[in-house]
Amino acid sequence: METEKILAACDHTLLAPEATWKEIRALVDDAIRYGCASVCIPPSFVKQAADYAAKHPAKNGRVLPICTVIGFPNGYCTTAVKVFEAGEAVRDGASEIDMVINVGWLKDKKYDALLGEIRAIKAVCGDKILKVIIETCLLTDEEKIKMCEIVSESGADYIKTSTGFSKGGATKEDVALFAAHVAPHLKIKAAGGISSLQDAEDFINLGAMRLGTSRIVKIVKNMPEDSGY
Repeated sequence: METEKILAACDHTLLAPEATWKEIRALVDDAIRYGCASVCIPPSFVKQAADYAAKHPAKNGRVLPICTVIGFPNGYCTTAVKVFEAGEAVRDGASEIDMVINVGWLKDKKYDALLGEIRAIKAVCGDKILKVIIETCLLTDEEKIKMCEIVSESGADYIKTSTGFSKGGATKEDVALFAAHVAPHLKIKAAGGISSLQDAEDFINLGAMRLGTSRIVKIVKNMPEDSGY
């Protein structure tokens, strides 16, 4: 698979609590240079990053989309808080929202509450992309399949494996499970622990349309100069 195709699927990510604007700006610069799908950053940097990206379009004129996270990383704040976070992020210039579900609600089989929360967040996102993080490392296969059904029904755009802040990240088995159980319109994002170009290619071949990763651009930056990068 061409490296450009892999990079075009990457949400180039920096969500460390100690991240600074200098680091976020460098992330944006790299994502623009390497043609990434977006940058995924903390909400507090969205407006600054969106303004910066708008002033620094790629050579083809494309303005880099800014993605941020909602209810991150634990997902157990109230729906009202998540809705406010998402609305503020969109007003600040976010093009994409990655929200975390309330895993406890799933364990308690509060399926209507989960569906209602996702729909409420999608309502404030409007035409912006909404990705739903279900934190697969905490779930049984039965729970993962149920979330495939709920997210498929919710109006969200993507189902996403992981925050990268829990016990584990994306696995090939989980992406394959998603691909077998989501509705045709729902896309898949794999995130957490994607550590090589081969990993990235494998996830894409299994059905992931997006990859949440901080490593792929770093790998490409360290490739030989004659590689084209």
